[in-house]
Amino acid sequence: MPRTETRLRLALVDDHRMLLGALTEWIRNAADDIDMVAAVASWPELLTHEQFPVDVVLLDLDLKDNIPISLKISTLKTAGVKTVLMSTYSEPNVVREALAAGALGYLVKSEDAGMIVEAIRSASIGESYISAELDLALNAGDIGGSPKLSAQERRVMALYGAGEPVKSVAYQLDISEETAKSYLKRIREKYRVAGFDVGTKVALRKRAIQDGILLQTDRPGVY
Repeated sequence: MPRTETRLRLALVDDHRMLLGALTEWIRNAADDIDMVAAVASWPELLTHEQFPVDVVLLDLDLKDNIPISLKISTLKTAGVKTVLMSTYSEPNVVREALAAGALGYLVKSEDAGMIVEAIRSASIGESYISAELDLALNAGDIGGSPKLSAQERRVMALYGAGEPVKSVAYQLDISEETAKSYLKRIREKYRVAGFDVGTKVALRKRAIQDGILLQTDRPGVY
């Protein structure tokens, strides 16, 4: 969906050249507000690229270069660059280390293009975004407590819980309808793992009020 604000300058680093090309095309097709200014296969290529520094780097966590991910993230932070990590899989402890070092997002490579774009946009404004699959793994020991939602997930839950249809939620947040649906799916899955059923709009609204995401006075919609 087109946006009016300044275009984001994105660099992509992945040593699988086929995936590098595919990701470049997915992102270009999914976002009119993002300029893919660099798509490189190694860390040195990123640092020496004529377009560096950029706004956000989508960085493969599994580059086989023996450079600690914490060092890469701190280098990017020093240059004023936000980092979103991606991986085919990863150990939760490695991800925690990366997030502690300052990464603002983490995605599994199976994530759809719309959610990759949302992670990039979130990072550009300093908001964190973690793949739902990994978020569940990171918080597996927290069963019984309310799940941790990202800022955008809270916005989606508040609007949808207040009665807005998915199309309206998407319009108000300037995301696609499919992305809004993906957010709702993530929200419901996080609550399911935490032991709460929010499968219906009524249940989701009730939970949103209990968790302080929605005020009791916010209008209910048509369920």
